[in-house]
Amino acid sequence: MKITRVGATPSMAGPADWFTGNVRVDSLFPPDGGRHSNGGMVTFEPGARTRWHTHPSGQTIVIVQGVGLVQREGEPIEEVKPGDVVFFEVGEKHWHGASAQTGMSHIAITEVLDGKAVDWLEPVTDEEYAKPR
Repeated sequence: MKITRVGATPSMAGPADWFTGNVRVDSLFPPDGGRHSNGGMVTFEPGARTRWHTHPSGQTIVIVQGVGLVQREGEPIEEVKPGDVVFFEVGEKHWHGASAQTGMSHIAITEVLDGKAVDWLEPVTDEEYAKPR
């Protein structure tokens, strides 16, 4: 058993090559001790979002606060709220973030394959983000 105490890892600003807008990332657990996933609490200010990206082994996000938006390539944007759970399939191109008016926080659990958890791609444009729902 391993307990990771709150505050054991400092918060970090979401890097510009991963996100658009103001984002804070708090690591919850790394892929160590035989675990093949990592976890983090990600907090998006209104309008903030990830870049388009994929995961070699998928990703699960659990919305814990606010109003979020998720989209997989070629599909409409969907609104998500606290308690909603979203699973992104292996290799599925997608993005997620806050609504334009309300921030959003989610717990992200990402499987790691051969040391890799994510492939970051191009930014979600303002036009893509603003598409009607």
